[in-house]
Amino acid sequence: MKLFKKLGIDLGTANSIVWEAGVGVVLQEPTVVAVGVDDHKVLAVGTEAKKMLGKTPEYIEVVRPMEDGVVTDYEVTAAMLRYFLRQVMGPAWFFGPEVMVCVPAGVTQVEQRAVLDATLAAGARKAYLIDKPLAAAIGAKIPVSEPYGNMIVDIGGGATEAAVIALGGVVTHKTLRTGGNKLDKAIMEGLKKNHNLMIGEQTAEIIKTKIGSAIRLKRPEAMEVNGRDSVTNLPKNVKIDSDVVYEWIRPVLDGVIEVVRLTLEETQPELVADIVDRGVVLSGGGSMLRNLNILMTREIGVSAHVALEPQFCVIRGIGVAVENLEAYWRAIR
Repeated sequence: MKLFKKLGIDLGTANSIVWEAGVGVVLQEPTVVAVGVDDHKVLAVGTEAKKMLGKTPEYIEVVRPMEDGVVTDYEVTAAMLRYFLRQVMGPAWFFGPEVMVCVPAGVTQVEQRAVLDATLAAGARKAYLIDKPLAAAIGAKIPVSEPYGNMIVDIGGGATEAAVIALGGVVTHKTLRTGGNKLDKAIMEGLKKNHNLMIGEQTAEIIKTKIGSAIRLKRPEAMEVNGRDSVTNLPKNVKIDSDVVYEWIRPVLDGVIEVVRLTLEETQPELVADIVDRGVVLSGGGSMLRNLNILMTREIGVSAHVALEPQFCVIRGIGVAVENLEAYWRAIR
């Protein structure tokens, strides 16, 4: 058993994943924490906390300490990281690990400091940061060190990052504080506005997964949704189809496409030419929305494809970087 472990953490808005050097993914949990309202004591973390969403009494609050890809609650984030590290380290907890965490490419110095401080407060011996789009590109097996332009669009739970990578670093990038969670909220708002039906985040995610699509389907699919009537406050059931879900989520998708366009506009022509040849790679859990690559190809005029296991691209890239610190030291903060 190695006493001094090297860990990588993809600290996402929706889910957090931990990678152990030489092992691979060792933990995957929702980025959710249940705390006591009065004493702020942590009651549950991850999967157990997510089960409480929308079901808690008034003395328990379920919070997401990460919002739009950045730390919004320092103390809860530190407590959550401490829980993750203890789960992974086991008996070796006394020997603090070296930890690498990804951050959005456009984060401020204050936001960077918050992540580093929370990681160190959680028990890490050393803490490093790496840009999320660079980690995603490495995890998607894009040859980032070559003198060619490669474009990665990482769509996470709370943020979308479009970046052009060349010579081992991020050349151009744009960040939109919108991701998969906004798609869920758009579905929730659509049901409330059009059917007076109130549902929770987990139900919205199920709808998105089952009948959500970035383009209209030739054969619309339908499903029944249970929730609460916002007028009578009584249980209610409605039937919706993929066409209406498409209408609700399209404005969010338009924002994602606009970020890609803006990134390309600020990219040097030589690199754009490379991207036209190589295409755009989509990563992150949000990229798993059905037909998103088709919509992206239509709108920007460049071939787009989804990376293999897109939800794990970032953590795989962090894992490669933390296992090869010397090779990536220029890109590490």
